[in-house]
Amino acid sequence: MKKSIATLFLLLIATMTVFADSVKFTANAPKSVVVNQQFRLTYTVNSSEVTEPTIPDIDGFTILVGPSRSSQTSMQSINGRVTYSSSVTFTYILMANAEGDFTLPAATINVNGEKITSNSVKIKVLPNDGSSNTAVSQPTRSGRPDRQSASTGIDNEDLFVVATLNKTNVYKQEAVLLTYKVYSKVNLIDLDNPMPDLKKFHTQEVELPQERQFELEHYNGQNYHAMTWRQFVLFPQESGSIEIPPLTFEGLVAVQTQSSFDPFEMMFNGGPSYVEVKRKLKTNKLVLNVKDLPVDKTGNFSGAVGNFEISASLNRQEFKTNEEFSLTIKVKGTGNMKLMGNPRIDFPSDFYVFDPVINNELKLRSSGFTGEWVYEYVITPKVSGEHVVPSAQLTYFDTSSGSYKTISTQPITIDVVKGKEGAVTANGTYVAKERGELLSDDIRHISMGPEREGDRGDFYASSFYYILYLIALLLFAFCIVIWRKMIADNADTILVRTKKANKIAVGRLKIAKKQMVLGNANGFYDEILKALWGYMGDKLSIPVSQLTKENISYALIERNVDEDIVTEVNGLLNECEFARYAPGDKVATMDKVYKQSIDVISRMENRIKK
Repeated sequence: MKKSIATLFLLLIATMTVFADSVKFTANAPKSVVVNQQFRLTYTVNSSEVTEPTIPDIDGFTILVGPSRSSQTSMQSINGRVTYSSSVTFTYILMANAEGDFTLPAATINVNGEKITSNSVKIKVLPNDGSSNTAVSQPTRSGRPDRQSASTGIDNEDLFVVATLNKTNVYKQEAVLLTYKVYSKVNLIDLDNPMPDLKKFHTQEVELPQERQFELEHYNGQNYHAMTWRQFVLFPQESGSIEIPPLTFEGLVAVQTQSSFDPFEMMFNGGPSYVEVKRKLKTNKLVLNVKDLPVDKTGNFSGAVGNFEISASLNRQEFKTNEEFSLTIKVKGTGNMKLMGNPRIDFPSDFYVFDPVINNELKLRSSGFTGEWVYEYVITPKVSGEHVVPSAQLTYFDTSSGSYKTISTQPITIDVVKGKEGAVTANGTYVAKERGELLSDDIRHISMGPEREGDRGDFYASSFYYILYLIALLLFAFCIVIWRKMIADNADTILVRTKKANKIAVGRLKIAKKQMVLGNANGFYDEILKALWGYMGDKLSIPVSQLTKENISYALIERNVDEDIVTEVNGLLNECEFARYAPGDKVATMDKVYKQSIDVISRMENRIKK
């Protein structure tokens, strides 16, 4: 019995120690109030053995009532283990005396002899708008309101939606934040989600919290409950004056009936009665002035617009021939990161380089996408000696300075020692001759055994030998001609882009198909748009800074492409930009867009001769 009591006593001490280590003292108040409006300031501590909190002088506010104390206790059982928790809340009723931004200082409290300090609270005091209903009735998206300020009609000053842009003058591809904000003095039950006409933009919707709350805001001389309803980050794809037309929302408002103001009716009906009223809310029109990007004289513009930095690193310190190592290039920054091209890096012929593995970690912000692209190149040195891993370069347009900037990594010098002897196979893999080992594939080197002795006496004097020698000379001359032609073709960067256009587009379409199989609509449409815009720019020799739907149409017409193909190209671009927000079966829509993209690129490849 004594052992049980001692054990229980030790458990109580241990429990008290754990609780003491995790005591929290939290202050809460509304983010905004109105002058002369009463509001609650609460302090909550997760312990029952507490004293009354000590509050410093609060300038700009009057304490009307408090503190009133309330206690809560709860018990929880998980897998037979019972835990107890308790908390105490102290409530004060305050009134704001003047408008402005204030900070309610931290309070202190004594918990089990230990002094604990709370957080401070920032609060904005709005001016009184002069209406009789100083405290605007709180609107809700669901449920019934406690009180409706008017039972008559709802005018345009009681409920409306405002559209705003955080910028009105931008460059093409520069991020712009479009916000739709609802202002209400009535009991708003629900509001629909129409999609604005944003066909001239690459659009990404900002994910807002599911449980959004109204906050008091002073707007045009009146106090409203305001909430950010929807937000979009826009990347304009065309220059000029672009209009974002008005958008019509439909709101559902609970309005108290006239009869429910009668106290006898309320008594017999169990409270006031309401009717639901639909209200059309039309936003204002917006105009965005988009400046075209200046001409890039270097010809190396990657399509990136914003602000970026680049870095490079190797995964090892020792290097051997025919052994792989990795070069990782990271591009960090903020801007149109989903639409940018890859960094430019010219590897020497002494390296065999595989296509990079590309990953990204991006987050959507009001200034665009923030995060990084990661490019991992697998490299195999062919010969020993001192080699230089070249710098990676990225040319982007800096919106803050209005100019092009080129960022680059530092070249890295490596010392490659002789490794296993090998040769490059037809598929680009390295085979070690020693012990028949293959370094980067599954095929073993085939040993032919010792050379066989044979009678070769008259072979070098035979006519067959001279015929073979002549054929070898002709092949060598033919290779020289082909090699010189390849050098000339590669020097023509426009021709190289044109020839590679279809190959690059096919690669991006394959990535889009993977995203479609995974059901990732955003990733799918990003890759489809990259494939279409990239193919048009490369095939039609249009610089990235001048790549617009109008320029694509002109270039296709100049090449005598049928008008129906021109119309289909523009229609497909518009559909891709809009499809992610369109209602209906997303999978079916993606499959349709994917097939149309393949068809359009195939038809253009057949019609445009280069």
